[in-house]
Amino acid sequence: MQSLWMLVATLMFSIMGVCVKLASETYSVAEIIMYRGFIGVIFIYILILQQGGSLRTHLIWQHLWRCVVGVTALWLWFCAIGLLPLATAMTLNYMAPIWISGILFVVAWRAGKRRFEWGLVLAITASFIGVTLLLRPSIHADQWLGGFLGLCSGALSALAYLQVRHLGQLGEPESRVVFYFSLTGFIAGLGGCLFGPGLNGESISLLRSHSTYGMCLLLSIGVFAAIAQMAMTRAYRLGNTLVTANLQYTGIVFSSIWGVLIWSDILGFFSWLGIAIILVSGIVATFYNIRNSATVKTVTAADPISTEL
Repeated sequence: MQSLWMLVATLMFSIMGVCVKLASETYSVAEIIMYRGFIGVIFIYILILQQGGSLRTHLIWQHLWRCVVGVTALWLWFCAIGLLPLATAMTLNYMAPIWISGILFVVAWRAGKRRFEWGLVLAITASFIGVTLLLRPSIHADQWLGGFLGLCSGALSALAYLQVRHLGQLGEPESRVVFYFSLTGFIAGLGGCLFGPGLNGESISLLRSHSTYGMCLLLSIGVFAAIAQMAMTRAYRLGNTLVTANLQYTGIVFSSIWGVLIWSDILGFFSWLGIAIILVSGIVATFYNIRNSATVKTVTAADPISTEL
């Protein structure tokens, strides 16, 4: 079950999120994105050299689309976080699997396909209900802009994930896909540092001093983000799209656990109920796909790099 790589991705993303939360007390959003991209570029480039790979690609426009859409979604999400309660911003961003379901339904309908995986769509919907029970988002009349940005972030994330799968189907290895995304994130973050405000509204100095604690946080953000991106890219490339999208919701569960362990967050009845719904939905979707995959041809035979790693 290649979709289970998404569990690795969500765990790594949740650890990265802890580091981002801690680093946000010292660094601006632009700085975090810049260092995340910079460290990711170095980490992935070393990995590519060790594997004897190459950065050369003939899919320049496909990479450009994935990078621009992905980085834009990331920026919009951070903007939404600044305008909305964190729970609301996260819920809107985690609508990406819902958007993916809608996009795939429209594609299947226009292609005249009669068979659509309604079971997986129901599992995704159940997981989203679990997320709302866990986070219990709220939005007020004066927060419409943040809500709109959050919705756009989720929709663009869905497009980025589908493009990740498309690049994988075209034969692009995970390392190359993640390298160019990290490079784009670094360039975008660098632009934000040069022309945007700092943490307290002051200008950002690229030559500022760093504490050992701060450097460790930035290094962790970059490395965990790179590993998470690699695992997520592999999951979307080789796994079932809807199963992979549904397993993305486990990131909320991991983040909630970190909140309990590190910040002593208290989860009520509805929060634990939401976690249970997310986990059960993920298990059901996985076994549903295993059962159905026995009757269809797997992608492995047609994938030129399905045996790597």
